[in-house]
Amino acid sequence: MAAVTPYRRFQLLVDAVAEEAGVEDPVLLERIKTPERILTVAVPIRADDGKMRLYTAYRVQHSSARGPYKGGIRYHPAVTLDEVMALAAWMSIKTAVVDIPMGGGKGGIVVDPHQLSEHELEALTRAYADAIWRSIGPLVDVPAPDVNTDSQTMDWIADEYRRDSGQNAPAVVTGKSLPHGGSRGRDTATAQGGFDVLARAFTLTGNTIAGKRVAVQGFGNAGSHAAALLANAGATVVAASDSSAALLAPDGLPVGVLARHKAEGGSFIDLPGISKAAPGAELLADCDLLVPAALEDQIHAGNAHAIKARWILELANGPLTAEADAELARRGVTIFPDILANAGGVVVSYFEWAQNLHHESWTGEEVEARLAMTMRTAYDAVAQLAAQAETTLRTAAYTIAVKRIAAAIEAADPKPAGRAAPETASPVPA
Repeated sequence: MAAVTPYRRFQLLVDAVAEEAGVEDPVLLERIKTPERILTVAVPIRADDGKMRLYTAYRVQHSSARGPYKGGIRYHPAVTLDEVMALAAWMSIKTAVVDIPMGGGKGGIVVDPHQLSEHELEALTRAYADAIWRSIGPLVDVPAPDVNTDSQTMDWIADEYRRDSGQNAPAVVTGKSLPHGGSRGRDTATAQGGFDVLARAFTLTGNTIAGKRVAVQGFGNAGSHAAALLANAGATVVAASDSSAALLAPDGLPVGVLARHKAEGGSFIDLPGISKAAPGAELLADCDLLVPAALEDQIHAGNAHAIKARWILELANGPLTAEADAELARRGVTIFPDILANAGGVVVSYFEWAQNLHHESWTGEEVEARLAMTMRTAYDAVAQLAAQAETTLRTAAYTIAVKRIAAAIEAADPKPAGRAAPETASPVPA
């Protein structure tokens, strides 16, 4: 039997919750499941050796029912259209779960950025922005960083958009550097939001983070900051990985040393004095909490049976296949789903967008407080529905999101004469 693709997995989940979400109209259901627009573009650049290279790139705009499309851009050799479609759809769900007035989009370029010079990366980014600029904008589609992209990437896109459109519009992207209109707290937002969800869940169930043994897959932005937050709260990080190696230490890893090593461009395989294994061993570590913070489909039918963790905090998008998700749920493992657990990044991206539109600059403390309130409120709603319906947090989150997206689509549809359109809420957070 062929494996279920990520995008098909999204569609099946929407189908599964449609009745509970009150979506009876089959056309409405298909609108929720179908991207509004798919852009495939050819991106040419002149490489440092003088030769022309051509790259395939995508921008998928899944749903604008609740606001402008919102979603990152990733640079990776394994990027596919199905993956980008799934990520865009998950973003539509994610923004609805945390109830911010934005939709879902995603972009990707099929490239190994580690094989490009800084000059070539800038040329690629600007060429991509030049190819899609007419389809993005502060009130249309607002990209952000994702895998192998960062604030510098966003600064380049914003500048290229300014050149092409003739408008100085920093709100066209989020995740920018602070001097170019970025928000304080954006670099730690994904990890902080996940930590807020975990802390809220543990508080409500009488658990504590202190004393828990943690394994972290992926030590990029989200994984490294999550490890630091958990260690500072009293947890012990017993396993961590990057693409080169898994590090295993039953007595605890030096999280600060690992973060500095990665920040300096190092790989785990080069670290002396720490037991190493092949990437993937960290998933099977003897731990209480597992934090997948890498790529999709890392936990699957082939390794789910060996997972020892009691809790899984999904900071990556789609780290569990459908088969693994079902098996772990049957075993009583609590899974904090990506569409809730890693939504901190898009929440603070929304904050950055709002600050740009209104020419404001919030303090780090203000951003952190607003993020915590948003994440806790979203978790409470999801957990309450999961308890009432005796279902998983993932199913409950999808139910809430699909209901909100359906309501937005129906509210935007043309109304018969004599019927007033509903009022729209302000996009600025209270």
